[in-house]
Amino acid sequence: MRYTIWNNKGGTGKTSLSFQILTTYALNHPEQEVLAIDLCPQANLSELLLGGLEGGGGANLEVLYQKPVRCSVGGYFQQRISTPFTGWQASDYVNYLSVPNQCNANIPDNIKLLAGDKLLEIQSVALTTLANTQLPGVDTRLAILDWINDFIAATGNSFDTIFIDTNPSFSIHTQIALTASERLILPIMADDSSRRAITNVFTLVYGLNSPNPIYNNYLFASTLQNANRQLPLVHLIIKNRITQYMGAASAYASVLNHISQDIQTILQKNPQYFTFTDLGKHTIDVTDFGTTGVVAFAEGTPFQRLRTGKHTINGRDTVINKNMLDDCINEIELIVSLL
Repeated sequence: MRYTIWNNKGGTGKTSLSFQILTTYALNHPEQEVLAIDLCPQANLSELLLGGLEGGGGANLEVLYQKPVRCSVGGYFQQRISTPFTGWQASDYVNYLSVPNQCNANIPDNIKLLAGDKLLEIQSVALTTLANTQLPGVDTRLAILDWINDFIAATGNSFDTIFIDTNPSFSIHTQIALTASERLILPIMADDSSRRAITNVFTLVYGLNSPNPIYNNYLFASTLQNANRQLPLVHLIIKNRITQYMGAASAYASVLNHISQDIQTILQKNPQYFTFTDLGKHTIDVTDFGTTGVVAFAEGTPFQRLRTGKHTINGRDTVINKNMLDDCINEIELIVSLL
């Protein structure tokens, strides 16, 4: 199964959730091969997997960039750009994969990584131009959107489960991620901008409520549907960073309820875009990870492998409380149990 954790609004916790979900999934399924694909130019997921702040994740990522063949999604795209619509040397895929466990022992050894890359920002201009090229008999846009599908196929579909992280925009590399995905996990926050973002998600991905028919031929959904492709289906809604101050009577809860009502309306009218019929069973509340999250991400460590007690982060001591850690573990475990 292929999952993308995405929302077109920033700050919803996509990368932190991606890290904890995919590492917990890999720990719970040691018999599976898990692939993490980082399609975000900031490459924050890659830095976490490769060690985080304390484990030199940034430096380890730079080592991947300096290899004879740039070991990242940027390196892969760089190879494809020269012959974008024809076959590529599929056996070369191994040059772009890394094993995070080799530099970060906290990461399960059944995870491989197609690392993120700052080159994506530059490449997105080239990819968008190529996608708009007119060639007889070639759907150039679909050919570009299929690049990650091509990569996965080159591996012989050897990965049991794939998790894709991408940036909050609806850039060409976000569309490439969604084209390769079967399931969509939507994190949301308790604010009005998240409510608007959810509406935008269903317009951008599924073409719902397009503002004007003149845009219909340019929609992502139209490209995939015209090629008889399946759009990714919404599988989970994660209400992220619900703190102790967001009680049932709070203004925050009111906004979240409105968001749930909006999604329920879309679900009733368009059930074909969801994997479920009961929104309540596929909506998860996740509290703010607080200090526990800060330490876990600084050390590049899944909650399951995080120890309680004192930690020194960037020269300062902090303490992980067992009850707080247990809460974080339980919330991520609940999400993973629904995958």
